[in-house]
Amino acid sequence: MITTVERRYNLDEYRAIEKKAEGRSEYRDGEIVPMPGGSLKHSRIGRNILTYFTSILRDTQFEPINNDLRLWIPTHRRGLYPDMMVFEGEPQLNGDRHDEVLNPILIVEVLSPSTANYDRESKFRMYRSIKSFREYLLIEQDEPFVERYSKQTQGWLLSEFNDLERSIPLESVGIELAIAEIYRGIVFG
Repeated sequence: MITTVERRYNLDEYRAIEKKAEGRSEYRDGEIVPMPGGSLKHSRIGRNILTYFTSILRDTQFEPINNDLRLWIPTHRRGLYPDMMVFEGEPQLNGDRHDEVLNPILIVEVLSPSTANYDRESKFRMYRSIKSFREYLLIEQDEPFVERYSKQTQGWLLSEFNDLERSIPLESVGIELAIAEIYRGIVFG
């Protein structure tokens, strides 16, 4: 019988590895988990959303940030890379780190077959531990379908959208997101 030892990493080790790595990895309380590469649809949807938010939120107190910036979740000791985050005012940095933030109000994830369940369940549970977090969008790649979770007094309210002619009201930033803009240039089927 062969015994295998699982290697655990402290935060400093993870950050040093991540700084030099060609691909990105999430930090999960001592475990380093490589993130899978995205598809062309995933990349286009991510670009569309960031472009739309950047344009419509220009000259407001809100700032959209792409997936290059790591979100640190202290309660769960996790470093994650959401597809997009929106901040109200200046993003709060994690101590003296310039590559980790703490306070998004809106998070967007473009779903992939390999990560959809994780994004809907465990990751969403971790995101909910962030005090500033108020809205969550989960976007399907292969069909026009968006799930919006909005924080309410009693808990989180789910709304679903699947009509390219509709818009999604985003309470956290006071705008409407046209579903057609999310899927601009995407061919289904």
